Amino acid sequence: MSLLERPRESTPAPRGGRKRAVLLGRAPQDTPAGFWTYLFLAVSALFAAFPLYWMFVISTSTDEATSQLPPVVLPGDQFLVNLDEVFSLQDVYFAASLVNSVIVSGVVTASVLFFCSLAGFAFAKLRFRGSKPLMLFVILTLTVPNQLGVVALYIVMGKLGWNGTLLAVIVPGLVTAFGVFYMRQFIVNTVPDELVESARVDGATTMRIYWNIVLPAVRPALAVLGLLTFVATWNDFQWPLITLNGTDYPTSMVAISDLASGNYVIYRRVLAGAFVATLPLLVVLIIGGRRIVRGIMEGAVKS
Repeated sequence: MSLLERPRESTPAPRGGRKRAVLLGRAPQDTPAGFWTYLFLAVSALFAAFPLYWMFVISTSTDEATSQLPPVVLPGDQFLVNLDEVFSLQDVYFAASLVNSVIVSGVVTASVLFFCSLAGFAFAKLRFRGSKPLMLFVILTLTVPNQLGVVALYIVMGKLGWNGTLLAVIVPGLVTAFGVFYMRQFIVNTVPDELVESARVDGATTMRIYWNIVLPAVRPALAVLGLLTFVATWNDFQWPLITLNGTDYPTSMVAISDLASGNYVIYRRVLAGAFVATLPLLVVLIIGGRRIVRGIMEGAVKS
């Protein structure tokens, strides 16, 4: 056998090969997750899903089952009966509250996506006087609790005549400081300055650059911000309770609080309404869960 035909002898991998591969710039192979990792994740998922399952069990049970010891762990057959009682209550307006929540969450989400992406583009790629102090002011507003502005907001809405209407819930949430900051950081890391300058050389206006270049590049961030905004707006309770309580335009969270009010609380009704109000959030999160992870990961790694 000639030297050219002689097979190469396999040499054992040196110790510390993974560290040396990192130092040499080679990507090391990922270590597969073990049994205990999957077991821990499975147990964590069960603990996270148990409150939702328990809510469904109580919403399908009778009054006797809700106070039974040991507690019931299997669903009953009274879900449609309990749901019919919830929707037939004259002083709760539960069906209208779901429609109101869809309207408020949809309008606020669309507005936040537009205004926050537009403001984020301005802070990230446009040069104007006072941009840094303004951005610092936006970041500082994130440190102010929302509870501090409730009284002033109620007075302003009263001056405008919007208290008790959906406008009082929609208008304060049309743009958020977190959305502006998040979109600004994502655009800085995703859209190169050279791309914007080349578009200007070709004669594109600022709005054309925003619409045709920036928006397609930040779709993952828009998906994340949209999902987070929809969930936060749907679950908002304090301000809708203050401005919409006792009116004919409650949101779903206010309607659930009305179900839980009174001297005697019927928990099967409360949890049946809560379960129905949770279903839209589950659908949204199931549809856009992958986009959330993708958008967060792309925004965390600078290109």
